[in-house]
Amino acid sequence: MSFWGKVHKWQDKCRPFCTAIIPAAGTSQRMGGENKLFMNLAGAPVLMRTLCAIDRAELVDEMVIAAQEELLLEVADLCSRCGLHKPVRVIRGGSTRTESVLSAALEANPKAELLAVHDGARPLVRPEDFDEMIRLGCKTYAVAPALPVSDTIKVADMSGLVRSTPERKSLYAVQTPQVFQANLLRAALQSALTCGAELTDDCAAVERLGKEVYLAPGNPENIKITTPLDMTVAEGILKHREAQG
Repeated sequence: MSFWGKVHKWQDKCRPFCTAIIPAAGTSQRMGGENKLFMNLAGAPVLMRTLCAIDRAELVDEMVIAAQEELLLEVADLCSRCGLHKPVRVIRGGSTRTESVLSAALEANPKAELLAVHDGARPLVRPEDFDEMIRLGCKTYAVAPALPVSDTIKVADMSGLVRSTPERKSLYAVQTPQVFQANLLRAALQSALTCGAELTDDCAAVERLGKEVYLAPGNPENIKITTPLDMTVAEGILKHREAQG
């Protein structure tokens, strides 16, 4: 092992306790009524693939899954079938993402100094990418993987009339896992709920408090399953990975 490899290994051993939070209480409205987390993706449910990938991340110490109340037993059964090595808890999620993530954050081990929030519907995340985001999270208040936007983006009103065209070079599509200092994320989410702020990701909660959020290079394969087309794309990515060995 190289000198820098030994340094990184020592740093990994000394890093803070990290809890992975998996919000999985969504309604899959754009999937035609079927719960996308339990759909078969190349031989395994979407959520199972997500959990197994996180389980292989070396720097994750435990997992907390926020699920719909009526699916708690089904998610717990799926966890047992995964053969996970890390401690895992399934809790009742809320009616919004913010409520679910905060509930899970409050259930994290008291030792957790870092919280890594990852969508249950991102089954193609690579364990090594998960670890890299945790390493970056050790150095920042908040960090998330992101990809530069390739399409031109238009801002339009409800009638469809274009109001502006932001510069593409400053636009990024944000992915997960998003890694935060635990106390900061809890405070940010609680503040957002108290104020009734509608958020689509957890970085936005931290941004509301005026704290710095950093972006790091994401992975184009780390797609989120939202529509039936995404399932087809995900299957193609998995086949490509298998062909590469």
